Amino acid sequence: MQVILKKDVDKIGKAGQLLTVNDGYARNFLFPRDLAEEATAGKVADLKAREQSQKSKEAKAKQASQENRERLQGKAVRVAASAGENGKLFGSVTTAQIAEALEDQYRIKIDKRNIKLPEPVKQAGNHAVSIRLYAGVQADMTLVVDVQGA
Repeated sequence: MQVILKKDVDKIGKAGQLLTVNDGYARNFLFPRDLAEEATAGKVADLKAREQSQKSKEAKAKQASQENRERLQGKAVRVAASAGENGKLFGSVTTAQIAEALEDQYRIKIDKRNIKLPEPVKQAGNHAVSIRLYAGVQADMTLVVDVQGA
């Protein structure tokens, strides 16, 4: 019997997957627990249409991230911070500040969780920063920390 999973089932498959299972397993386990539904011709066609739509959205998102990578790769983003003597910052530059600076300077909205710093930025100057734009698409930039004054 062919079924379409409504929810993830351990060792069987993920939600939205079309599977062939034994009739008894479907009738006695999957259907009563509302984990799956019987795969009719209409439901299979609808599933295929949703999969195609999802692939199209992913392709567009990947293309947009590639374009953003071209715009950001090797560029510098400037962040102003207060510092004391010898360029030592009061606190550190956060990924949220970097995300805000990227939006202001390049008009690209980046989630702060996708910005990776090798170590906390506590000194004025240039620092390497890596930005994850999409799965497998990453841009390496330079973070320039300018001193506002004490």
